[in-house]
This record gives sequence, C-alpha cells and structure tokens, in this order.
Amino acid sequence: MSLLLQSGKIGNLDLKNRVVMPPMCMYKSDNSGELKDFHYFHYISRAASDVGLVIVEATAVEPKGRISNFDLGLWDDSLIENHKKMNQKLHLFGAKSAIQIAHAGRKSEVNDDICIAPSSIAFSQLAPYKTPIELTLEEIKNVKELFVNAAIRTQKADYDSVELHAAHGYLLCEFLSPLTNHRTDIYGGSLENRCKLVIEIAQEIKNRVKLPLIVRISADEWMQNGWNVNDSIYLSKELEKVGVDSIHVSSGGNMEKIDKAPKIEPFYQANWAKAIKKSVNIPVIAVGLITTGKDGEYLLENEFCDFVAYGRELLKNPNLVFYAANELNEKDKINSSYIRAF
Repeated sequence: MSLLLQSGKIGNLDLKNRVVMPPMCMYKSDNSGELKDFHYFHYISRAASDVGLVIVEATAVEPKGRISNFDLGLWDDSLIENHKKMNQKLHLFGAKSAIQIAHAGRKSEVNDDICIAPSSIAFSQLAPYKTPIELTLEEIKNVKELFVNAAIRTQKADYDSVELHAAHGYLLCEFLSPLTNHRTDIYGGSLENRCKLVIEIAQEIKNRVKLPLIVRISADEWMQNGWNVNDSIYLSKELEKVGVDSIHVSSGGNMEKIDKAPKIEPFYQANWAKAIKKSVNIPVIAVGLITTGKDGEYLLENEFCDFVAYGRELLKNPNLVFYAANELNEKDKINSSYIRAF
C-alpha cells in the first residue's frame, strides 16, 4: 500500500489520505468578501475527487487585510453561514476542510485603503502598492484579536482545522523578517522578538478554539541577510511548544527584488520541509511543483514530510487523487463512477 493514499492525522483530525489542497487565491469574490458560486464548485469538486484535506484560500481577518478587492473575508459573523453551507457539502465526500486566515499587511492592493506593517517600508514603489503605516502596540493587540476572532468564526463555520498565514510576505511574515521588521520594541530586533507575534496569535487561537492549528511559513525568503531555514526551525519548535499541530512549508514572497532565488523546479522547497520535519514532532506539509503520485510517494518514503500539498496540479487536474491511485497501482481507491476512465 502506498504512503500517499494511507490515512494520517493532524492533531486529532483524521484524514483519509496524505493529499492536501493548499490555499490558492482565486480572486472571485467582491467587496463583500463573501463566498460565491464559483468557490462552492471549485472546492467541492476537489472533495468529490478524494482530496484528503482541502484548505480554502487566504481569507482576510479585516477588509484592509485583503490582498485584493476580490478576496474572501471572515471578519464578521454574517460571513459564517455560507462557509457552513460549503462545509456541509465538502464533508459529504469524506474530505476534511481548513481555511487560511490571513492579513496582507504591506502587500495589500485594496483600493483606497491604508495598509499596515511592522515598519513603514513599502513592498514596492510601484502602484498598486502603498507605503504602510507602522503599527502601534495597541494596534498590534487589535491585530491579534482579529486573527483570534476569525479562528473562532472558522470553528462556527464547521471547518475541521484552521491555518494561520505567516508566509509569502504578508503581515505576519513581515514581522518575522529582519528586512521588513525594523521595530525597536518587544516585537522587533532579536529573532525571539520578531517571532513573538506569530507565537502569541497561535497560542491564543489554541486557547480559544478547539480545532487543529496549521501554520504556514516561508522557510527562506531568498535573501542573503533575510529570514532563513534556521530561523524557521526555531519558530517551528516554538510553535510546537504552544500546541500548533502542523507546519506547512513554503518559501519566498517577502521582497520585491531577491538575491538568492532557488531554481524553480519540482521539489525545490522539499529540503526546507525535511529540515523542519527533523526538528519537530508534529506533521509537516511540503509543497512546491509536486505533480504526480510517485512524486508524493517519494517525499513521504524519504521523510521529507508527512503530507503532500499539490497546488497548481490540483488547479489543472481536480481528479489528481484518482490519477495517483492508478499510478500507484491502487485502483480500488478510485471512485467507482470514474474507474472506467482508468
């Protein structure tokens, strides 16, 4: 039996296989932040095709925390009901669901709104980016509450897990990096201080929400003097201490111009996932141009990770799990309605 199609656990959450659909922004909402018909079909189709864990795209904790005017939001209780309806359908097919709660920080492209960041450093001098306002300590306290409240709504919406977005140069990632965090208070300076906000938010979510918590990080920001995998190992260990259930390992995204770019090819992020997996006792999710069942099997067999996230491949092929089952000689795992195609 393959490892990829075996069941697994994240915290107390049982997953029918090791295939994860990572969060990928669809930009199909509007200024309301509501789920649209597109989202129902998009996510439920992957659940119907036996993806073990479906993680809904970056969903903002406040309107100015959106990447664009077309992002989902979970900043108000009125937004819960449609997510609850979608989860009812996702669960019909045996999939488990998570949602990535997020704040874009200085990378927000929302029209006519002020963006915020740990320090007043713009992502780019070009439109639509703006110079952010540096957060005060009181405003940081408010940001923490925004994330916690969004996590509480996640539970009310019947999600099985919540993912905290601390990757790709968005607000929490900006706090982690010495290149974007020039603060001189308790949230800046040392590695410990720069990690403080992410850890505090994770701990408060664990205290107030009875869901497994995944944290997505950029293991390396592709800069000579920037955030790197050793920093990520430190952060991952600290997150494990406060009860985080899984680390989702990506990279990059924090700087407009980079000086240490990896070659973008299959498995290009896998070694970072493996280094973090060796350092913690909680499951690690790997992502990054992974395309086939055998790719996922290789990563699991060689202990790069515990779960495999297929992003672009699941955009291209909603039936990826059935293809993997055929490729790994486990046709009994293919839905009987589709078996004749294989």
